[in-house]
Amino acid sequence: MSVKNPQERLDKWDRKFNTERVKAILDDEKPTMKIHAGARFAEITAMEDATKTVLNGSDVKRSDVSKYLCFAREVWRADRTFEGPTLRTAVAGVLSKWVGQGCVQAILELIRDQVFTIDAPTPGPA
Repeated sequence: MSVKNPQERLDKWDRKFNTERVKAILDDEKPTMKIHAGARFAEITAMEDATKTVLNGSDVKRSDVSKYLCFAREVWRADRTFEGPTLRTAVAGVLSKWVGQGCVQAILELIRDQVFTIDAPTPGPA
């Protein structure tokens, strides 16, 4: 098996990386991408509104609201990535992280339970 020299690799990369071709592909996909992005932005806005509703009922200081929103965004991302026990474990890790950042655990749990309806992880065998 022969090994390509660096110049051959660079030439092949240069042929594949045709910016006009990449632009044409992205231009064709842009309408669909915009629809998907709009749907995601609507989901994020709804989640943030629900989180703020929980925070308003919990007397959170204005200066701390951004921390709780960051927590909610991380949970939202985990909820889109994982499911089942893996999701519950991931969210428990995120919750621990934000408790370490000075957030109140009970408020984080309210967000987890009311905004996302994700159960706390069940302890496994010891």
